Amino acid sequence: MDRILKALLWSGAVCVLVSNALVLALRWLDPPLTAFMLQQAGPLSSIDREWVKPTRISPHAAWAVISAEDQKFFDHRGFDVESIAKAIEAYRAGDDLRGASTITQQVAKNLFLWPGRSFVRKGLEVYLTLLIELYWSKPRILEVYLNVAEFGDHVFGVEAAARRFFGTTAENLTRAEAALLTGVLPSPKRLNASHPSDYLVRRQSWIMTQMRRFETQGHYAALEWR
Repeated sequence: MDRILKALLWSGAVCVLVSNALVLALRWLDPPLTAFMLQQAGPLSSIDREWVKPTRISPHAAWAVISAEDQKFFDHRGFDVESIAKAIEAYRAGDDLRGASTITQQVAKNLFLWPGRSFVRKGLEVYLTLLIELYWSKPRILEVYLNVAEFGDHVFGVEAAARRFFGTTAENLTRAEAALLTGVLPSPKRLNASHPSDYLVRRQSWIMTQMRRFETQGHYAALEWR
């Protein structure tokens, strides 16, 4: 029994050390693949992606994802406690359980984990989110998110998405294009930026309104992005 306990403790310690080293390394190294990419059906060669640095990404793209996915991104340390509390309250009232994931949580999930709602997966997501917030800057988290998020079937990252859907580059995305791309994030295999549904057009309009609000408040200039 003591041997089993020691083995478990050593295994746990190794996992903690390896995970810390990996997340710390990714503060500077760009991940070649993510867990979500590896789980796609078909060969890896079918994945359309190209990593680009922040200097080659329009600020509109950064503010579009903040506006749509995580408006308190710069104020929290990985978790939006207020949104989580509201989601739990709505669930107790009989609504479906809705997500309250921050951009950092989505980075942790996309890089390392698998889809699902199990307690094990959620626990790992919390742990990895804490590590990412500990070791990375906010601009680095945004950079990784914009390069690994799925914007269409087998289309990962804002550069590949800009080329595929608009025939342009991430650097030259307009406000409207960035908002439309961001609008597909909740369901990138169902929603299509090339042929936007009425729902997607409405979502694009809402995102653009939020982006203008951030710009009016002077937040655009505060982002050390380019």
